[in-house]
Amino acid sequence: MKVVILDRDGVINQDSAAYIKSPEEWKPIPGSLEAIALLNQAGYRVVVASNQSGIGRGLFDMATLNAIHDKMHQALGQVGGRIDGIFYCPHTQDADCSCRKPRPGLLEEISRRLGVELAGVPMIGDSLRDLQAGAAVGAQPILVLTGKGKKTRKDGGLPEQTLIHNDLAEAVQALLS
Repeated sequence: MKVVILDRDGVINQDSAAYIKSPEEWKPIPGSLEAIALLNQAGYRVVVASNQSGIGRGLFDMATLNAIHDKMHQALGQVGGRIDGIFYCPHTQDADCSCRKPRPGLLEEISRRLGVELAGVPMIGDSLRDLQAGAAVGAQPILVLTGKGKKTRKDGGLPEQTLIHNDLAEAVQALLS
């Protein structure tokens, strides 16, 4: 089984320092939905691993998170794409949980649920914590320069073997070529 793991905010959709708190605030990055559809057509299962501390902070509730994800699923469906699973950490950084990236708990859960080893699996994110979580499970860290990506690259400290692409569409093209 071929799998690709994506962060959500800053990779699939525009990010916001004030969090994505409503379906109206969720706006896809140009080309990202079509890139996911290309992955699906190439036989990849696409899953999302996302920190959603806005829940733990009380900025939005589960019903709102589900509504945001419904909008994402509908937008993907319009271009022939789909997300096969969404895994998220609702905790704040102070919770010291194992599922909040950069810790690998979310990715380990993906591995368990899908019954797949993550060695070499592409983990595409825009922040250092995405890449660190991927590296912790042996996945291939891929940085996109959308969202926080340019700052992440500038700050340095990327895991070894990190690949860098301008956006999800370019990363997918490289993966499929």
